[in-house]
Amino acid sequence: MITSQHITGFVVGVGVAGLGFYLYKKNQLQVDEFLRRQGIQLQAVSTKDYAAMSVQELVAEKEKLEDLIAEREISIKSAS
Repeated sequence: MITSQHITGFVVGVGVAGLGFYLYKKNQLQVDEFLRRQGIQLQAVSTKDYAAMSVQELVAEKEKLEDLIAEREISIKSAS
């Protein structure tokens, strides 16, 4: 049976998780650097400014993404 304490706990948990995610995203570079110093390997953060890129650079990024999408679609089809 679900009680009001369960609901309260769920709402508090969602709030704390949301706050933690907000704080992480706000300080992502510092947190990631701290984790790397602790030996935890993370993927590099993409800090590309697409608005400042030239048309050629944007087209190259688009082609990379299209290639990745095609590879994922092929792997999904082959797994089925």
